Amino acid sequence: MAAQPLWPDEPVDAIMRVMERAFDPRYGEAWSRRQVSDALVLGTSRHALIAPDGTIREDSLGETAGFFLSRQTLDEEELLLFAIDPAWRQRGLGATLLEYFCTSAAARGMAGIFLEMRDGNPAARLYEGHGFKQVGKRPAYYRGTDGARLDALTYQRILA
Repeated sequence: MAAQPLWPDEPVDAIMRVMERAFDPRYGEAWSRRQVSDALVLGTSRHALIAPDGTIREDSLGETAGFFLSRQTLDEEELLLFAIDPAWRQRGLGATLLEYFCTSAAARGMAGIFLEMRDGNPAARLYEGHGFKQVGKRPAYYRGTDGARLDALTYQRILA
């Protein structure tokens, strides 16, 4: 008898479908299915999916337009992955999902949120528009699939 997966395939499948379309393969930022699945079983991780109509939930009951995956450490939340399918961008879904994430973190008593992304990521405008400030830079931290080195930028939003 095959062992049951630690986390239902449905949210993993939805996350993987969005990530495959949303993350440019030139930068190697997408996680593997195993990385996503492993992250979801941690007691400190959180995720949510957003449907094209703006409904936010943990399970996928239809088409998924975007998702976030985060983890909590003490009183801080780290946004590990955040994506909106390109077919659903420019409709306010990213702003809705990001505000939901920030509001729910504050409601759980988090003092702040951190995230890291490559320099030049257009999502910086979304984060900055929601109160995130750049607090650090790691030179040549990421390596693109072409071998180019890219800086990592660390952002923070204070909640408390």
